Amino acid sequence: MISVTAALGMAAVAFGMVLTPGPNMMYLVSRSLTQGRRAGLVSLCGVVTGFLVYVLATALGLALLFVAVPSLFLVVKVLGALYLLWLAWGMVRGSRNAFRADASLPAHSTRRLYAMGLTTCLLNPKLALMYGALLPQFVSPSAGSTAGQIVELGLIQITVAGSVNGLWVLVADQVSRLLERSRRTETGVRWGTAGLLAFFAVHLGLAQASA
Repeated sequence: MISVTAALGMAAVAFGMVLTPGPNMMYLVSRSLTQGRRAGLVSLCGVVTGFLVYVLATALGLALLFVAVPSLFLVVKVLGALYLLWLAWGMVRGSRNAFRADASLPAHSTRRLYAMGLTTCLLNPKLALMYGALLPQFVSPSAGSTAGQIVELGLIQITVAGSVNGLWVLVADQVSRLLERSRRTETGVRWGTAGLLAFFAVHLGLAQASA
């Protein structure tokens, strides 16, 4: 079992990291802006599931696998980059009412929203490398099973990331209500969000397994 010091240290690092915009955050914000709070929270459940998959996989050595087999990392990151570009395109092709629940982006079902959140997370192989590099720093050989400690530390990171991203979803939902009143502001935010998604797509596509 991990120590209190390790738990607090992991929580502090996780909080600092989740404040930095990334593909998951931008997807959740974009979905909340276009379909509202419920859609954002359902998508967040998918993202959190993706976190869990990567934590368990890291405990089994997935991070080392990506480094040992660069071609596997390449395939996953290219798919992730293409997926983010597709999401960006979905933002820019919207109409003036893009930030309304009945707008240009289809009101996806709960199952599809969950699947899209999960896909956004799983197609970011940098998460495996992040977990592989970060979690072992808080593992103590004298505290029991290494794999068990990694899972515990991962759950702390997921709790922090899930909570902060949940707040982003709620904020984005409120912002969408304000944007309904201004076409110019709505257009600017829509293109800005699409631009950030495209940026993260390029950033992900240029990522190196050895990073």
